[in-house]
Amino acid sequence: MSGLAGLQVLVVGVGVSGLAAARVLAEEGARVRVSERRPGSEVEGADAIGDLGVEVFWGGHDPSHLDGADVVVASPGVPEHAPILREALHRGVPVWSELEVGARVCSAPYVAITGTNGKTTTTEMVAASMRESGMDAVACGNIGYPFSLAAREGHAALAVEASSFQLRFHRSFRPRVSVLLNLSPDHLDWHGTLDAYRSAKARIFELQGPGDTHVGNRDDAPGARVSRGAPCTLTWFRLGRPEEGEVGYEDGSLVSRMSETRTELRVPAAGGAGFRADAAAAGAASLAFGIDAAAVRRGIAGIRPLPHRGQVVATHDSIRFVDDSKATNPHAALAALQGLTDVVLIAGGLSKGVDLSPLAAATPSLAAVVSMGEAAPQIEALFEGAVPVRRASSVEEAVTLAADLAPSGGTVLLAPACASQDMFRDYRERGDRFADAARKLSHSQGARRG
Repeated sequence: MSGLAGLQVLVVGVGVSGLAAARVLAEEGARVRVSERRPGSEVEGADAIGDLGVEVFWGGHDPSHLDGADVVVASPGVPEHAPILREALHRGVPVWSELEVGARVCSAPYVAITGTNGKTTTTEMVAASMRESGMDAVACGNIGYPFSLAAREGHAALAVEASSFQLRFHRSFRPRVSVLLNLSPDHLDWHGTLDAYRSAKARIFELQGPGDTHVGNRDDAPGARVSRGAPCTLTWFRLGRPEEGEVGYEDGSLVSRMSETRTELRVPAAGGAGFRADAAAAGAASLAFGIDAAAVRRGIAGIRPLPHRGQVVATHDSIRFVDDSKATNPHAALAALQGLTDVVLIAGGLSKGVDLSPLAAATPSLAAVVSMGEAAPQIEALFEGAVPVRRASSVEEAVTLAADLAPSGGTVLLAPACASQDMFRDYRERGDRFADAARKLSHSQGARRG
């Protein structure tokens, strides 16, 4: 039993996650209210909320919405320092995430994946490995399909992408296998401090114990420090040669030494260092879950890098244009630059309170930098005097400036190290516009100097 029947629940925020939580709670017999800061006319799916038969408060979160509530379920877009959540905690009302709702209705075993970068690719690989082994399994969670909905569908297993927002407010989420891919400063505008962000990530293994496994990244020092605190079996992945009990790479091939016999999982079909690390993590997690090596091999082989994660979108006069718009923090941007030289980096956007100074480590790989967005002055301060720096007012202008600055045989890389919402709807729009501008440039006559 989920224990949700009869609870008076206030769902705060009605994005994809909030709407899913409201639906599942109502179907489980809870008495549900929904509070949303936007007017109903601005909310996609507002009619669906009404169809649930729940009480809805549009246009703002008022403390009175908490009256009589046994539990508050917070959508990921509502930061923990929001007044409505602070008031709930002040009143002693428990705050849950949608992840907690899913955990309470889920009867299937699941693998949970978190980290600053690479969550979606790794989650897809694990889900594919599950399916290749013959299990009815889906990828869900922060990947776009809410965990709470998938948990009620009767699948044999689930691969769950878990964000720090969702992990912050869980109370009973216990994966059979958990994964921490990496850890670097991100979302500090939501969590407030790096310690709070780190603590939220660590909650992925908080309830694990005997019979469970945590998978950590041997190459990522900040993440590895967190992983060593896991109260269960600890397995490592890495990009180098794996030691006993690990998964890593030998002679370019992904191999497992998790058992007495060395098992070759082969090489990911495409992608750079980040994609290879995700494949190693997925291999370790899938094997720890009990999936046979052949199924893991097929599952990983069938996944390609997702859009906006390092795709070459155009080539012009021997210059490659690479879209890594999903690189929304310095850690991801540095990963995108790994192994590259003669790069013109297009960077900037909404910094989310993150210190951008680690990005300066990219200087040896760079031919120039083009800055844009709110963080442009910070980007310029990092590289001024080290490489040529120019500022663009749009991503289209950035592409033109970068093409003029790029040496023959070089790379123009969109790896912003920042979020996109200061100039774009999301990272997808940013990447799409970059790709469109690069392709137009490559097709135009005389657009590039000889």
